[in-house]
Amino acid sequence: MIKNFTLFGKEFSAYMIISLFGYFIAGCYACYKFKKKGHDENDMILFYLVISIGVLLGGHMLFGLTNFRHFSSISFESFRQFVNSCKILFGGSVFYGGLAGGLLAGYIYLKKKKYDVILYTDVIAPCIPLFHMFGRMGCFLSGCCYGIESNFGIVYHNSLISEANGVRRFPVQLLEVLLNIFLFLYLDRLEKQNRKKGKLLIYYLSIYACSRFFIEFLRGDGYRGFVLFLSTSQFISILILIVLAVFFIYDRLVTEKN
Repeated sequence: MIKNFTLFGKEFSAYMIISLFGYFIAGCYACYKFKKKGHDENDMILFYLVISIGVLLGGHMLFGLTNFRHFSSISFESFRQFVNSCKILFGGSVFYGGLAGGLLAGYIYLKKKKYDVILYTDVIAPCIPLFHMFGRMGCFLSGCCYGIESNFGIVYHNSLISEANGVRRFPVQLLEVLLNIFLFLYLDRLEKQNRKKGKLLIYYLSIYACSRFFIEFLRGDGYRGFVLFLSTSQFISILILIVLAVFFIYDRLVTEKN
């Protein structure tokens, strides 16, 4: 694990630095693809900024909701204490929350501007696993989102999450890194070949949701939240797959009628 370090009076973590780097790389990829299609890259930059705000808000909001049991710990004694307790409650981030927030913000923006939704989503779809790959690498180096106890894996000693330390754990973060590399290469290839136009995002969601459901069994962190006997992410994965199944059935019926 890489320890946090201080620069100009601010503390930075490996997760933060690597995620920001991934954000920059994914943004460059989106602008390159958009310009290659003959469009103004400045339009993609604005779109990318909008979905980034949605990702930031959505990720923190879902983290707070998964820890709703701690809402009683919010202090109202003073405005400063209220802000500090909210920082703790909403201080983490959940990927699915960021994904939902980004997609919602992007969709609203595209509809308001009357832009081509298919064009933008096909370009942005490969960017999601590209960014996520860097994020999970940051998780691995920072010691968060860690795996179950295992005979094979890594032992953390300096993770900010005390329960992660001192036990050999399966490197589940690296497994998700490999998944995201595959997804990026697969979606990039489909985009280059102009195949499955308008459905790249759907392909991403279906493959990732199914994979994430099983990967969750290898996660050892309890703070990610649970719904009955499923983790929050497993529950969301099932919902995504149900919605996509309904979409595919509806799309097939419409196609057959035509």
